[in-house]
Amino acid sequence: MYPELFHIGPIPIRSYGLMLAVAFAFCILYMKYVAKRYNKSFELFLTVAYIMIIGGIVGARLFYVLFHLEEFAGNWASTFNPFHSGEFGIAGLNMYGGVVLAIVGTIIYAKIKRESVLDIFDYFSPTLGLGLAFARIGCFLNGCCFGTPTNLPWGIQFPVGSIPYYIFQDAHIHPAQLYSSLYGVILFLFLHYKMKHRQFIGQLVAYMFMIEAVFRYAIEYVRYYENAMHFSFFGMEPTYNQAISIILFLTGLGIYFYQRKHASLTTA
Repeated sequence: MYPELFHIGPIPIRSYGLMLAVAFAFCILYMKYVAKRYNKSFELFLTVAYIMIIGGIVGARLFYVLFHLEEFAGNWASTFNPFHSGEFGIAGLNMYGGVVLAIVGTIIYAKIKRESVLDIFDYFSPTLGLGLAFARIGCFLNGCCFGTPTNLPWGIQFPVGSIPYYIFQDAHIHPAQLYSSLYGVILFLFLHYKMKHRQFIGQLVAYMFMIEAVFRYAIEYVRYYENAMHFSFFGMEPTYNQAISIILFLTGLGIYFYQRKHASLTTA
């Protein structure tokens, strides 16, 4: 585990922040390729990318704060710091909160520019996998977003002083971060391939929503949370993220069947 990779003078370069920067850089390069390959506006894509990044950070922090208000009693100034850690030092961000605000921001911008929202999301869909592939490696190096104990041969031990060791001591745990990173690579390759064979606008974003929902629902069974929130949902008791995953899957399914019936064919 290497939460800090090196220092530039007195400034520590943290592995998680560096991998986020690398993820963003690769996503921008990919969108530049997409713009050229499909004769789209790279300036439009670049603006959307910034909206997604800013909206993602703000939304991820906002959702975390809303569900952990007790942590900020008497210290409300820290609610504005996205690098403030939660209980046990676990990162104070919520991925789905970031996704929601990033989507809302993109929809507003697309409406202003009179662009198809689903068309934009189709082209950006592979970058979700690309971003996860790099960002979850950052999580692994940082020692956050870790898994639960396992007897499987690829279970790993985190060193003394790390957050996983504080909670599970020397137990072998699921490398949940690496599961997510590998999933990100597969998702990227699948959506990149499907982009070349897109049949209607919204097809890729529908795939992305459904695949991400299934994976996120499954990963919850092997990922540790300090205070896992559960809901009652048609006789089931999914976690907060699993409940959102169900909604996300149904949204993707609805987009797929509606767009397949009503959207024009593309020459993508």
